Amino acid sequence: MKLFMAGLLLAALAGLADAQTVATEGPPQDSMVAQRARISAERTRLEAGFAAEDAVCYEKFAVNSCLDKISARRRQAMAELRRQEILLNDEERKRRGEEQIRKTREKSSPEKLKEAAQRRAKAAEDYRSRLKTGKGQQKEPASVSSSEDAARSAYAQKLRDEQKKVQARADRQATDAENAKKFQARQKEAQERQAEHEADQLKRGKTPGKSLPLPALSQ
Repeated sequence: MKLFMAGLLLAALAGLADAQTVATEGPPQDSMVAQRARISAERTRLEAGFAAEDAVCYEKFAVNSCLDKISARRRQAMAELRRQEILLNDEERKRRGEEQIRKTREKSSPEKLKEAAQRRAKAAEDYRSRLKTGKGQQKEPASVSSSEDAARSAYAQKLRDEQKKVQARADRQATDAENAKKFQARQKEAQERQAEHEADQLKRGKTPGKSLPLPALSQ
């Protein structure tokens, strides 16, 4: 029994080291999946071990006292695994937020907007060249020239309007990304408070209460 308890302690310490590595180094997505699989397997292994200890308690005279001691160790071990899961969740949300911000900045960068404007201008120039080629070298009537000027003016206005829409969309995306980042920070703070609350209850020998609700994403 002492060997089993020592094994549980070593497993918890190893899990703590792994979780700290996750928080400081920031593993890639495949490593995060592996970490979640490890936590799940560790939880299953611990539950099986505690269940075996429970069975031994029923063979003793002080059954309730034996079960209470095992229950306290079970809560402590599961709380540690839950803490590791929270670290992984925080890291995953952080990565998603950073990726969204990166994409938003790329779409709204001056280089991207300039490239889009150049493509539209080239398309308009190609269109005018095709019109002139179709007419040959003959002088175009005044009505045709006027119509073409109006078309160019309308197209230029349309281009300006589209650029304004692109900029407005980029601004909205940047705002949404910033709001998501603030929401992630609030979630992390709430989870840390909950973890501290559960740890304090475990120290006092109490069963952790129901987790506090996470803050809602503000619109």
